[in-house]
Amino acid sequence: ITGLGNLVFISRSTASSSANLSITSGINSTYKEYIFVFNNIHPATNNVNLLFNMSSDGGSNYNITKTTTYFRAYHAESDAEANLVYEATEDLAQSTSYQNLSILIGNDNDQSTSGTLYLFSPSSDTFVKHFISRMNAYYSADFTFDQYVAGYGNTTSAINAVDFKMSSGNIDSGTIDMYGVK
Repeated sequence: ITGLGNLVFISRSTASSSANLSITSGINSTYKEYIFVFNNIHPATNNVNLLFNMSSDGGSNYNITKTTTYFRAYHAESDAEANLVYEATEDLAQSTSYQNLSILIGNDNDQSTSGTLYLFSPSSDTFVKHFISRMNAYYSADFTFDQYVAGYGNTTSAINAVDFKMSSGNIDSGTIDMYGVK
């Protein structure tokens, strides 16, 4: 894990009833690793997923083919249920669809999702684009979800833009900070 002294702040994207948050600048060959930090992403619609995709054309199309895996740990606020689950339905297999990073997020005033996404060597013209994510969400049915996603964008083209959106409705509020790793 990289020390905080090696992080270089690049940009902040702030949601305000936003259909999506697209980051179309700052992802280049300057750094071999980028970290996106999600801070209290709150959906306008109840019971929705935070989605992610990549682009190699500056954000004209978010359609990179991905293969991914997803699992989560969860615990009910009532203490009635807790588990660790692999969710095959959240995986992608050579798909250009958006990847779920955080699922079933509630839109009550105290519900949101926060976490990180790491993107490795996005400017490489030799290797596929690996990424890992860890998110925690306050699920609409009063559970905490600790969610893990890993995978790769199956392209040797440089990734130079990323997009985040909800599966339905807008991103009501929250920020995404992007850092480069020295």
